[in-house]
Amino acid sequence: MKFVITLSRDEDGMVIAECPAIPGCVSQGRTEAEAEANVREAIQACLEVRAEQGMPLTVSTRQVEVAI
Repeated sequence: MKFVITLSRDEDGMVIAECPAIPGCVSQGRTEAEAEANVREAIQACLEVRAEQGMPLTVSTRQVEVAI
């Protein structure tokens, strides 16, 4: 499976990685590469837990451009 992740920096400079298709699936790292590796592990763990609990594996997401 392929997932889109978002990367952002927090106030301490850590890179936050989130997978919007899996609610609550968030990780972090000191670098983008570390955050990506960590969120990859988090995605696997989240999918396992959701499957065990009979929950849908993902939720529908989409990107929408908003002009401001």
